[in-house]
Amino acid sequence: MKLFQQLLVAPAALGLMAPMAAQAADLNIDGVSDYSAAGEQVTSVSQFSDVYPTDWAYQALSSLTERYGCVAGYPGGTFGGNRSITRYEAAALLNACLDRVTEVSDDVKRLLSEFGPELAVLKGRVDGIEARVGDMAAGQFSTTTKLSGVATFVVGGNAFSGDDAYGKDWNDSNMDDSDPRHAKAGESDGAVSFNYDYKLSLDTSFTGEDLLKTRLRTGNFGSNAFSGSGYVQMAALEVANSNADAIKVDRLYYSFPWGDDFTVTVGPEVRQDDMLAVWPSAYPSDSVLDFFTYAGAPGAYNLANGGGAGISWNSGNFDVTATYISTNAESSNPHTGGVMTEGGGNASSLQIAYTQDSWGLAAAYANTASDNWNAAISGGKGTPLAATVDNIGETNSYALSGWWLPSESGLIPSVSAGWGMNTTDDNDDARGGGNHATYDSATSQSWYIGLEWADAFVDGNDLGFAFGQPTFVTDIDYDTTTRDDDAEDGNYALEWWYKIQVSDNITVTPAMFYLTRPYGDWTDGRQDTHGGDAGSKDSTFRNLGALVKTTFKF
Repeated sequence: MKLFQQLLVAPAALGLMAPMAAQAADLNIDGVSDYSAAGEQVTSVSQFSDVYPTDWAYQALSSLTERYGCVAGYPGGTFGGNRSITRYEAAALLNACLDRVTEVSDDVKRLLSEFGPELAVLKGRVDGIEARVGDMAAGQFSTTTKLSGVATFVVGGNAFSGDDAYGKDWNDSNMDDSDPRHAKAGESDGAVSFNYDYKLSLDTSFTGEDLLKTRLRTGNFGSNAFSGSGYVQMAALEVANSNADAIKVDRLYYSFPWGDDFTVTVGPEVRQDDMLAVWPSAYPSDSVLDFFTYAGAPGAYNLANGGGAGISWNSGNFDVTATYISTNAESSNPHTGGVMTEGGGNASSLQIAYTQDSWGLAAAYANTASDNWNAAISGGKGTPLAATVDNIGETNSYALSGWWLPSESGLIPSVSAGWGMNTTDDNDDARGGGNHATYDSATSQSWYIGLEWADAFVDGNDLGFAFGQPTFVTDIDYDTTTRDDDAEDGNYALEWWYKIQVSDNITVTPAMFYLTRPYGDWTDGRQDTHGGDAGSKDSTFRNLGALVKTTFKF
């Protein structure tokens, strides 16, 4: 499109952007588009097949075409003088000619007088837009940074059934049940609670292709039942933050392209998934239980956070990513931290992924050291036994995960699934289950299936359901003659949720979850925290949770 044709269209577009007294239906934008698309500017009014010397505006058109060159016709060499257009369109077209006019003739003055009110309206609207743009520019704190945030309210509680005699703080096997330290599930975590999580993200780009990410986070879940540090660790919610109302920087990294096919990410507070080219799941990352946000493999996708770097390579539908993170990289003591030291919390991973528009598949491998490493599958991602053996030595983890999306929303949901396996070998026999038992090696597994129905019942609302087995020990080798190597650690987790889209920025999500045997092998009284017999307990201990999560995005 030539410059003059662009000038013809621009004022009409500006008139549409500002609030108008006329309705949008009154504006013949198609006519303006046809006019601007006519091709070359005419140099003589005789080039129009439908303009005659007897027409009342013949002289004005002749002057505009031959003296100023700011008139174009419609396709086919016609001017369309009898074609109906609105006064606003005529004013917009005339306004586009004014920049080309150096001498105002009597004919042009006549046209200016005819469309004077419309020109004044257009000018006022353009001035108003310019003023608002100026106010926005003056009010923004940075021309390169975008601020966004998420605030989440959670109201909910837990109920327990079966024998809940096992006390998390039971440090003495001879302790009487009346001792307050011997807390029972209903006594310690049975109340309804009201908590919050708050995140602020600052996304800065210097070139348009790079990203400096800074995220601040706080919350007050603390030792709440939903935090992962309560009576049942697997009841941990993905959204639960335990900063005790203190604001903390939990993301700080820089990502930039390297050549045409590589992306490099480096930072002192970077998480594994920040560096992965592909996250192998379509199931929401902020659903309910924390376990269901790890693509079925909390070992390989351990979401380690700390100082590190990663590089990803893309070739068509294939992506390969390699990452390294030290969870205590800020320490300068090689015995307790640092980068690539024996005392560092080292976590490395490799992912190979293949993706299409509606499905994808990824395989991953991760290696985590035990020294000063927060166990990858502890907290809300595995049984107590799985978390214990995960921390006895170096762990190698493997994962296979994928997803599929339906072509349109309806009865068929999106499907995400994943499986993980972890093998751990004891480093020095110094770790294990307290004073009475030591583990030589162990194998654990996990899996999940997540379903999501988009636009369920009401457009904009989503329904979700997931089930699977959080990490549980499938094979174990005890370094003792008093224990057999049979692990009865199996357990199941299920969650249901329905996200109600109240507005573009507010959602309300009622949810429930059910844990069939969250203590796994420890449920049956096979051992207490020191590896001894914790007493006779029912193998049917279970946990039912219910909550309402309200999310505000801005």
